[in-house]
Amino acid sequence: MLNNTMKLLSSAFILMLATTFVNATPNSRNISTKLGNDKLQAAQLEAVYAELIKEKPARNFNHRKPALLKASFSPDSAKSSSRRNKSYSKSLHVTATAYTSHVGQTDSTPNIAAWGDRLYPGMKSIAVSRDLLKVHGLKHGQKVRIKGLEGEYAVLDKMNKRWKKKIDIYMGMDKRKAFKWGRRKVEILWN
Repeated sequence: MLNNTMKLLSSAFILMLATTFVNATPNSRNISTKLGNDKLQAAQLEAVYAELIKEKPARNFNHRKPALLKASFSPDSAKSSSRRNKSYSKSLHVTATAYTSHVGQTDSTPNIAAWGDRLYPGMKSIAVSRDLLKVHGLKHGQKVRIKGLEGEYAVLDKMNKRWKKKIDIYMGMDKRKAFKWGRRKVEILWN
């Protein structure tokens, strides 16, 4: 599976290099066919991208098992307004901090969460202290609303055992945004 991914990536890279080289030295023939080549290149890159999406992530992340979970990157306003009116059966006041995908704040695989989910900048995801999982019933992939913030956040990561009644909000690669968030008391809601 990893071998197929590497083949697809290398063919996409070669295609991009070849197109760049051809387009770098324009002549009358290149100019007349440029539009056709761009459409062909776009179609080929879309096909490679579609194949990459079908690939599952590499499975050996030390002791982690990858989980496939669709996470929303940015809910549109219609969805977020309907979520505000949604009723929740459970709520809890917790301390909220923020983290990013940097090795100094996580481990040697900063884009891979504790359950094997891949984290991408822009995802609405949180890490939770283990007591919220065991005592309060939160589960992997569960949607949680944080009062004062837009949308719902997916529980995709676990925090160190030493933390209690705490969540960490994922901020992608934006350290400045994470430091600006700091430490706050928030209320989380879920079903």
